[in-house]
Amino acid sequence: MELQETPASAMKSKHFPLTPFRIIRGVICLSVLLSTAFVFLIYFVPVAAVLLRLFSTLYSRKVVALLFGLWLGLWPFLFEKVNETKVVFSGDRVPPRERVLLIANHRTEVDWMYVWNLAYRKGCLGHIKYLLKKSLMKLPVFGWGFYVLEFIPLERDWIVDEPVIKETLSTFTNPQDPLWLTVFPEGTDYRQLLSDEKCKASQKFASQNGLPVLKNVLLPKTKGFYACLEILRSSLDAVYDVTIAYKNQCPTFLDNAFGVDPSEVHIHVRRIPLDKIPEFEKEVSKWLMETFDFKDRLLFDFIANGHFPNEGTEEELSTAKCLTNLVLVMAITGIFIFFTFYSSLWGKFYVLFSCIYIASAAYFNYRPYPIFGSVNEKLNKILRMKSH
Repeated sequence: MELQETPASAMKSKHFPLTPFRIIRGVICLSVLLSTAFVFLIYFVPVAAVLLRLFSTLYSRKVVALLFGLWLGLWPFLFEKVNETKVVFSGDRVPPRERVLLIANHRTEVDWMYVWNLAYRKGCLGHIKYLLKKSLMKLPVFGWGFYVLEFIPLERDWIVDEPVIKETLSTFTNPQDPLWLTVFPEGTDYRQLLSDEKCKASQKFASQNGLPVLKNVLLPKTKGFYACLEILRSSLDAVYDVTIAYKNQCPTFLDNAFGVDPSEVHIHVRRIPLDKIPEFEKEVSKWLMETFDFKDRLLFDFIANGHFPNEGTEEELSTAKCLTNLVLVMAITGIFIFFTFYSSLWGKFYVLFSCIYIASAAYFNYRPYPIFGSVNEKLNKILRMKSH
């Protein structure tokens, strides 16, 4: 089965060839992203994600969200300002700094990165968590970042994954914890299956079981979404239903790095209050199927019209804000690189220890337990004692 994002008549959007200039610029951008990520990890993780976590998981997460939100802000800058990709938002204009469970369709391998463009505008960039393949946690540098940001590694085997999801999310029930939990219920990106029998098998299964036969998305896997919703429902502000589409063609990671695709990314957002979503698993599964049926029809409209309805719900990124963030990240990186080369032996030992700890902790998915208890709990205990 073949899917075209836009009709031939609409293929007038900007689409850049891969020139030597774009290759050199892409290599420079990737080098900056990797080097700044490495520096942030080795210098901030021992303090923010280890030492502080021994006293308070909540404040550790807040500090990690703040620090690594700065680094993540480099990506929307790359996409929208350097690559000149036009990101168009439509649907509901969601309020800033909410605590949400976000569900999205999975067009290609980089969908999850464009969720950052929405989170950046809402002041929640460091709050994002993903359910992702466990093998990605073993990537050098990037895998370390996934670990620090507490992404949830999955084997794609529900018997194995269910206890992992429940155990991890049980630590996120505090409404003050920063959280944008992003789930792709299709389980794999749609583009991988366009020439695969799995796509036809998904449609055949739907037809035989009285489910909607979807053409632009896959049938969602409902168990993971329900497990997340069940644990977090009482602490969430809303569920965001996000539908992503691309002009020209679905991009790859290297397309993004070198700025050759996409010319436009269209992101449709629906904010769904929790009282509009059923509580029991069977009804939640039906609701999720209906939601993906809506996504399917929304994508048909996009193919026909070249855009989603109710465009313009978010403004363009501020160039000044992006440049300020870039300068701050580069300044922090420069200071620590200078310290690395000109510090005493103890400074170099700190860097070596940090690298060994992060690599092993990310590989085994180990996190320190707050052995000294929560700072909040101790403060509350003191206040209760004084009140008596």
